[in-house]
Amino acid sequence: MRVQAPDGVAARARRIRLVLFDVDGVLTDGGLYLGDDGQEYKTFHSRDGHGMVMLRDSGVTLGIITGRRSEVVRIRMQSLGIQHVHQGCRDKLPPFIELAERIGVPHDQVAYVGDDLMDLPVMRRVGLAVAVADAHPVVREHAHWITPSAGGRGAARDLSELILDAQGKLDGLIAGYLRDDVTA
Repeated sequence: MRVQAPDGVAARARRIRLVLFDVDGVLTDGGLYLGDDGQEYKTFHSRDGHGMVMLRDSGVTLGIITGRRSEVVRIRMQSLGIQHVHQGCRDKLPPFIELAERIGVPHDQVAYVGDDLMDLPVMRRVGLAVAVADAHPVVREHAHWITPSAGGRGAARDLSELILDAQGKLDGLIAGYLRDDVTA
């Protein structure tokens, strides 16, 4: 089933060249799993990862800005080929501004996905502000679009497909998986 978005959201999504994600509550379900040894564990959804890779491979730059530091986040982002990883950012606005300026993307061509209050300063400055389905109510109020799926449960895939569809790339990507000439 294809993700549906109002026309105004689709128009915003057509312009996106950079997508930034929060991690806890967006790429994960927000739970913090700690072992007896203090080791932190997180659960990432594989379909979110594949959506992000499809988006990256289509030419959209991806990055994360997260308030926490975690080795597992570094490892996961590395496995997805995401080079712009900003961890330990209590104030997310400076890394957003620096990254957009460094790679030359105007703020109206940036999408940001958040779930909690600390995401609002960036969400209020981007061209496509996205809240996950289970985001804080105030965050949902300030979003241009709310994903059908919750954080860590397909929200990143929802946004990836929305952008790919708006940019006319999704059908071609899906067709590539339906080719008859693929041999096992």
